[in-house]
Amino acid sequence: MRMVDLIVKKRCGEELTDEEIRYWIKGYVSGDIPDYQTSAMTMAILFKGMNKREVSTLTDAMEHSGDVLDLSAIKGIKVDKHSTGGVGDKTSLVLGPMVAACGAPMVKLSGRGLGHTGGTLDKLESIPGFRTGLAEDEFVKQVNEIGLAIAGQTKNLVPADKKMYALRDVTGTVESIPLIAASVMSKKLAAGTDGILLDVTVGKGAFMKNIDDARTLAKLMVEIGTRLKRNTIAVLSDMNEPLGMAVGNALEVKEAIASLKGHGPEDLMELCYTSGSLMLTQAKIAKDVNEGRKMLEETIRSGKAFEKFLLMVKAQGGDPSYIENPEKFPLAKHQIEVIAPKDGYVKSINALGIGLASMQLGGGRETMDDVIDMSAGIMLNKKVGDYVNKGEVLCVLHTNKDANVYEAIAKDVLNEFVVVDEFVSKQHVIKEIIR
Repeated sequence: MRMVDLIVKKRCGEELTDEEIRYWIKGYVSGDIPDYQTSAMTMAILFKGMNKREVSTLTDAMEHSGDVLDLSAIKGIKVDKHSTGGVGDKTSLVLGPMVAACGAPMVKLSGRGLGHTGGTLDKLESIPGFRTGLAEDEFVKQVNEIGLAIAGQTKNLVPADKKMYALRDVTGTVESIPLIAASVMSKKLAAGTDGILLDVTVGKGAFMKNIDDARTLAKLMVEIGTRLKRNTIAVLSDMNEPLGMAVGNALEVKEAIASLKGHGPEDLMELCYTSGSLMLTQAKIAKDVNEGRKMLEETIRSGKAFEKFLLMVKAQGGDPSYIENPEKFPLAKHQIEVIAPKDGYVKSINALGIGLASMQLGGGRETMDDVIDMSAGIMLNKKVGDYVNKGEVLCVLHTNKDANVYEAIAKDVLNEFVVVDEFVSKQHVIKEIIR
């Protein structure tokens, strides 16, 4: 078998056999197949696609290219949630404790942010002392004791994806739906959970810009999970405007704490309740989503979800006083108000523009080597559908950058808000559920 023959085969639109796909992935990880041949293959896949059988085999080969976590020692049906990324997405920080407080073991391996998207690990590391690097036995022990752990991937988890994603990023093949699906699902399957809830974001601030592409990706990932014997459900959620009001690491942690205390933004809580109720049915804790939602709402009313978050922070070395007293999180040196230039209804808030502005204020990374300013970001005062008076504050920029930087960013951020005279209805965060 020669790699060049497989490249030509896929270039001509033919199907690859299971054996051929496993040969490619095994050779690529070992170094026998060079980057330039894998680049050619991923470009051929971008143009010619893969069928469901091919994508499932690719996912399975990538999943088993390194370590696969053995979570069999964790009691109960284990559930996990993955988001395809967005702006202001602190869902895991709220959803995880809620689901765990209902009795479902929540195990989550998360990543870091790059560009306009925020990473769950970065947000958690804004809590002084919080450790995201847990050994497998420590991870299992924590979930058994408190029902919840959120940590980073082990170094040898899905090495095929690490190598291939870096290559796709510099060869213009990131947009391939089969490769996205295999990348996401190989990591989720290697994490060893029984149920997977996928939050596939769609809109200006998401990777999938239109609903048709998002639906295609979601259906493919659900099919892969089902073929590989995992209970998989996808939620399509809106990411045209930022999720919630806070964008930026410490700002989002504070919003998550407020949400767990019953003061969460409507869109964030709706996404948590919808996703969480589905996860509780996957874990067989609730007989249906209606019962699941009532259980989740009770965890907020009773304070049990907040207590679960506090337990996780303590277990992973974080300073619990910051969770009990969020005002302890340091504020950035400058808070710059962005003012509405006219009366009217907020028609749109460009999530991508807000995410990029937060990054430029210090709240994100352009490269993986950049250091994040945990206090930097943007707090929205208005959402789509809100009425605003001329002179009211649309949002507040938080930064330690100098005036020559933040003044230019403030002008750009103002342009991300569109205010019109006509009435604008509120956006629905849940677009569709795919089982």
